[in-house]
Amino acid sequence: MAKRERNKRAARKARQQERQRVAAAQAAAGTNEQTNTSKSLFKKSDGKGRPATKNVPTTKAERSGIGVVTGYLSDVRAEMRQVTWPSRTELRNYSVAVIVALIVFGVAIWLVDTGFVAALVQFTNLRG
Repeated sequence: MAKRERNKRAARKARQQERQRVAAAQAAAGTNEQTNTSKSLFKKSDGKGRPATKNVPTTKAERSGIGVVTGYLSDVRAEMRQVTWPSRTELRNYSVAVIVALIVFGVAIWLVDTGFVAALVQFTNLRG
């Protein structure tokens, strides 16, 4: 996982350096022609390195009907790609930790409940 993060960081840094280089070239030349070509370098992409060709509405106000459902599902899909899933051993460790915590808290609540019942029986002299 750390290697993937390093690669992402390196790619972001390279894009930033490219933007700075283009901006410096624009400042040196000062023409509108280079401004138009530099903007084409940084078009939105579909996340796979290809330029986005669809004109998909981005806000809920722009979507209607079936577009809302497909937009929601595409948003869910994009978020699920960003999820870092635990490995099998991490999942087992987390599951054991949750089960142990449930048992500990269950026993603690049972003891407190038993104590309250005993105190009420002593206080009221009634047997349940």
